[in-house]
Amino acid sequence: MAAFPPLNEQMDAIRRGAVEIVPEDALARKIERAIRTGVPLVVKQGFDPTRPHLHLGYVVSLRKLRTFQDLGHTVVFLLGDFTALVGDPSGRSETRPRLSEAEVEANAATYKEQVFKVLDPQRTVVERNSRWLRRLTMTDVLTLTSHYTVARMLERDDFAKRFASGNPISLFEFLYPLLVAYDSVVLKADVEMGGNDQKYNLLVGRTLMERYGMEPQVAMIMPLLRGTDGERKMSQSYDNYIGISEPPEEQYGKTMSIPDALLEEWTTLISTAGAADLPAALTRCRAEPYAAKRWLAADVVTQFHGAGAAATAAAHFDRLFKAKQAPAERPSFTHRPAPLAQVLKDIGFAASLGEARRMASQGGVQVDGAKVEEGNRVLGPGSYVLKYGKLRFADIEIEIDREQ
Repeated sequence: MAAFPPLNEQMDAIRRGAVEIVPEDALARKIERAIRTGVPLVVKQGFDPTRPHLHLGYVVSLRKLRTFQDLGHTVVFLLGDFTALVGDPSGRSETRPRLSEAEVEANAATYKEQVFKVLDPQRTVVERNSRWLRRLTMTDVLTLTSHYTVARMLERDDFAKRFASGNPISLFEFLYPLLVAYDSVVLKADVEMGGNDQKYNLLVGRTLMERYGMEPQVAMIMPLLRGTDGERKMSQSYDNYIGISEPPEEQYGKTMSIPDALLEEWTTLISTAGAADLPAALTRCRAEPYAAKRWLAADVVTQFHGAGAAATAAAHFDRLFKAKQAPAERPSFTHRPAPLAQVLKDIGFAASLGEARRMASQGGVQVDGAKVEEGNRVLGPGSYVLKYGKLRFADIEIEIDREQ
């Protein structure tokens, strides 16, 4: 029989940094039962693989999942490979473009590689919701939809705003909260984790579990991390993110670029400063923002690449921005003549052609020291130095295309 820490110790660790636990007394009862029976809680969070990277915004809840694991409980890291085809409508003012199954599968593969930078593999169950959602018959779907009303759906803030403004809402989108709620039914979740933009979906999960005659899950609401722009939540859609698998120099430089106003929020939500060290770290944010930012940048890199990589990334940053020099060592690639965006994608600087074109149009791409704002510009035979964003450099040799 598994041994768990005392209830108060568990509750203190779980509460720390959470926005809300709905309802908290139910969580206490579940933990008491786990202590009495030796059976760990099932703690679930779903991640729709709509883009290639897990980013620091996800780390806020991933680290809370790790807290549950350290307390002896089991985490289900749920890849929403089926719900990603529907698209999460949370916070959106229009219908999300649908992804292809191939795009979702490629993204899901990267998620599985990245998540164990935070979670303990021994206490993690990786699931895909396509395993049960693809099997639903029309009868199953009709039963599922009978448990919720249109009126309740329109209580949801983003749907209510779209309805009031005359923006279309597809029935397809109405299915999303029901499908992710059904995930909890199948997994028999004790707790579901999500950002505060996911509260509605998590509460639908509680309702649906009751409709299916089950004990409802506890909704664990975590804060959203604002992105590098200092305004909107961190998201690949907004290009204001830091991926947890990005190179150390990229992570360090992007962290150094955040507005000072984000320092306390980021230090609280994603740094390794513990409860005893956090007050001093926050004081430093206010008194010495540049020093605090350097510490935070090194801390972020250390979490995902180690202390040695953090020291190297700091030296790289100083060389670029203090000495105003390009890095002495930079990767070299050969390529056939092709549009600039295609080259950037092929050498791994951009996750997609769209991302490369967007970076160029925003002035973030240089060829031989000159900005190139047209991603469709063809690079002909010759040697070039490419700069992508603030930190990534490469030597490119464009060879004569002998197939033409």
